[in-house]
Amino acid sequence: MQPEQNDNDQFASVDKGTELKASDLFVKCLEEEGIEYIFGVPGEENADFVISLEQSKKIKFVLTRHEQGAAFMAEVYGRLTGNPAGALGTLGPGATNLITGVADSNMDRAPMLVLTGQGSTDRLHKESHQIMDVVSMFKPVTKWATTILNADTIPEIVRKAVRLARTEKPGAVHIELPEDIAKKDSDSVPLQPRRFRRSVPDQKIINQAFAMLKKARRPVIIAGNGCIRRRASKQLRILCDKTGIGVTSTFMAKGCVDMDADYCLYTVGLGSKDHISMAIDDADLVITLGFDMVEYHPQLWNPNKDKCILHADFLPAEIDEHYHPETEVIGDLAHALWMLNEKYAAEGVPKYDFKLQHNSRAEMARDFAEYKDDATEGLIRPQKAIWDARAVMGPHDILLSDVGAHKMWIARHYQCHEPNTCLIPNGFCSMGFALPGAIAAGIVHPDRHILAIAGDAGFLMNVQEMETAARIGSNITVMVWEDNAYGLIAWKQESHFGQHTDLAFGNPDWELLARSFGWNGHYEKNAADLAGTLNTALNETGPSLVVIPIDYRENQLLTKKLGEIKCAI
Repeated sequence: MQPEQNDNDQFASVDKGTELKASDLFVKCLEEEGIEYIFGVPGEENADFVISLEQSKKIKFVLTRHEQGAAFMAEVYGRLTGNPAGALGTLGPGATNLITGVADSNMDRAPMLVLTGQGSTDRLHKESHQIMDVVSMFKPVTKWATTILNADTIPEIVRKAVRLARTEKPGAVHIELPEDIAKKDSDSVPLQPRRFRRSVPDQKIINQAFAMLKKARRPVIIAGNGCIRRRASKQLRILCDKTGIGVTSTFMAKGCVDMDADYCLYTVGLGSKDHISMAIDDADLVITLGFDMVEYHPQLWNPNKDKCILHADFLPAEIDEHYHPETEVIGDLAHALWMLNEKYAAEGVPKYDFKLQHNSRAEMARDFAEYKDDATEGLIRPQKAIWDARAVMGPHDILLSDVGAHKMWIARHYQCHEPNTCLIPNGFCSMGFALPGAIAAGIVHPDRHILAIAGDAGFLMNVQEMETAARIGSNITVMVWEDNAYGLIAWKQESHFGQHTDLAFGNPDWELLARSFGWNGHYEKNAADLAGTLNTALNETGPSLVVIPIDYRENQLLTKKLGEIKCAI
């Protein structure tokens, strides 16, 4: 939604013929697009842009302590709002520092504008201080990357960039502004954003898809990240309320249906067979909705290439021998689900058999609750930590996961009531995501509890953003699972080789670290007291750190349990 025009804005009411400095025009174009936040680190070569940005009454600039943190903040802002934020860096090392977070955003379908400075155009063709081909570097990790070589083209470039970033599938777009171009004058004016309606599926293909649904007796839905868009989630719930078809979600689609619904089959995505895998093995029709193969490779759930698949998404299916849908419903996903709901309303619901799906759900629920009353002291089980986290978080509160062994436990055990209330990086899977991401989540939803869970390794990768959180007054909580090692790598090496390499490291005095950054600090080693400690932290003023010693002996026990699951169909 565009902000209202502000007559006091320095750049308001720009008419053709009124010259603006290019950097001022750039900011005015971003304002016209409704951009609200830019996160980043200024540099010498983007100084003109930053000075122009400071004059804006509509865009807030959040100074971060590292460009990667800025990119993760912009990613989470985009995932939660559907609108892009800016991630700002200068040329050279400032730009390279952005790239991991940009890749994460692009592969996890979050809209983002990547804004970098560059040296003067008269030295880009030769060896020169900090000069590198930044645009070429960003092309593999964005939907589009370009440089501004003519100040008059800024309105077109910004309009195209924002449209591409928002268009399904959303992603990152990069704009580079060389320092000499930023200083030039232009009489161009911003282009007014004009929205378009996405194309919808043809009725004939909907009829074909519905014929598959009528013929099936044990259909199951695999919901991907496309289902967490608000309209798609609403229509999916209507369909499942009507039909009872079970929904298992990928890591990024958590909350597309309510965890308490009988048809919620929780989450798929682990490499090993789980209870929910039985429902997919048993299905005579697999309906994939808003599904990206990067989330959960079809080879894991269609190893024999014999599944009947109905693909519904904004884009055609990726080509893969294990993912070869019989029918593809392409177009706006929410509208496609609405059309199927209309068909069910007109023709009725077939007699489906969901006995095995309900049994699978019950088996998973028993696993979730196994250690809910655990009172051990010294090391806390992952299952208990997640049970307590779910218990203290409301339906609309937001949990963010970093990447590591804890991510596997969160993916399997933490379930959701609403879309976009559990954010897990699952396409590019970058460590260091949770702390800066939580800061952005707190900006978007200051009225909600925000809880990030990170391993000790991932947390320290962007620990400098603790200062950012304290400076801007973030009311966030980060729970660190301490095992003094790269736990996920140890888990995987142990599973494959029966041993693991030296992956151990030391950690700081956590409570001292928290105090030094102006955070509230807690170290909790008693499982019986964890829920109370989390509740205290979530309700403290300012950012809070909760550290627990984690019992990762449970990792191999889970591997053994999953390895013994047999699907008797």
